[in-house]
Amino acid sequence: MFTLTNQELTVTVSALGAELQSIYNKTTELEYLWDANPAYWSKKSPVLFPIVGGLKNGLYTFDGHQYPLSRHGFARESVFSAEQQTASSVVFKLEANEITRAVYPFEFSFSITYRLAENKLYVTYLVENTGDKPMYFSVGAHPAFKVPLIDGTNYEDWYLEFGTTETVGVHPLDAKGLVEPIAVPYLDNSSQLPLKKSLFYGDALVFKNLASHSIGIKSDKTAHGLTLHYGDFPYMGIWSAKEANFVCIEPWCGVADNTLTDGQISNKEGIHQLAAAALFEREWYVELF
Repeated sequence: MFTLTNQELTVTVSALGAELQSIYNKTTELEYLWDANPAYWSKKSPVLFPIVGGLKNGLYTFDGHQYPLSRHGFARESVFSAEQQTASSVVFKLEANEITRAVYPFEFSFSITYRLAENKLYVTYLVENTGDKPMYFSVGAHPAFKVPLIDGTNYEDWYLEFGTTETVGVHPLDAKGLVEPIAVPYLDNSSQLPLKKSLFYGDALVFKNLASHSIGIKSDKTAHGLTLHYGDFPYMGIWSAKEANFVCIEPWCGVADNTLTDGQISNKEGIHQLAAAALFEREWYVELF
């Protein structure tokens, strides 16, 4: 376990999956991350790589060969090496190996940097193609934040606040976790979504190309909360396990297969093609107050 600290925050991260384990604000004396109660969901903040979501029939095709790959990819179950660490930052790295090559025939280096600055936690993903042919991948975040955050409030006292007014639909997931290609109307000239557990009875809310670049978790009953800021992440998932006390805000560069996919990874919606020796970088950060 690796611990980062500054004057305001203490954050812990596990080498397994390079997964966040705790986000504690010393000023507010609040823990912001879900406790991973296994009765509901035993993860806290898995990293999604080299795919986001699930594949149709659990398979994809590349260069005439079929490969199995589990939902959200293998990074969340892989042990990362810690390459660099200071008091307030750490860099984790995962490189192609015999285990990854069996399901993903590309050479890569995937680094994740966690960095504290005041009351903010920055998370940076860096993908490098270390092979001699183009590679195909997606990457995304899946942090689960505690709701209700404050004792004496309940789940329904909280809401999501989008960075700007949205008129946008959601793309439902079918029973196999595949994305329906046609959106259903959802937000209508609104910047707030009141939380209730029934929102997630049908799985995640999947948004494409939101106008907002931030989503907050807030309540009118307290000044405490958080805002997650994301830049060039074209997809957003919002999810909770059924009846659980958390909400995941998930910026994605990629998305689950849609129901019409042909299975070719080069044609997959949201997939990125990275040339040999090229780099891909994305960053999100969460502000805790």
